[in-house]
Amino acid sequence: MILLYSFLFINLIAFVLIGYDKQLAIKNKNRISEKTLLAWVALGGTIGSSLAMSIFQHKTAKTSFLLKFFGIVSLQIITIIILFYFDLILL
Repeated sequence: MILLYSFLFINLIAFVLIGYDKQLAIKNKNRISEKTLLAWVALGGTIGSSLAMSIFQHKTAKTSFLLKFFGIVSLQIITIIILFYFDLILL
C-alpha cells in the first residue's frame, strides 16, 4: 500500500511541477530546470508528467526534452519487462 501511495505522490508532484513551470513560462519568470522535471519522470512520475504535458500543452514541441522524456520511458518499460521475464515481480 505504501508503494501505491508513493507512486501517486510522485506523479502528483510531477504533474504540479509541469503545470507550475508552464505558469512561470507564461509570466517570463525563472523556470524549473529540465533536469528537475526529467528527474521526477525518472523517479516514476511518468504518468503525471504525461498528463500535465498534455493538459497544459507544455514541453510538447521541444524535441530535445521529448527525446529525453521518451528515453526515460523506454528504459522504464524495458526494466519492467525484464523484471517480469525473470519473475522478479509478479502481478
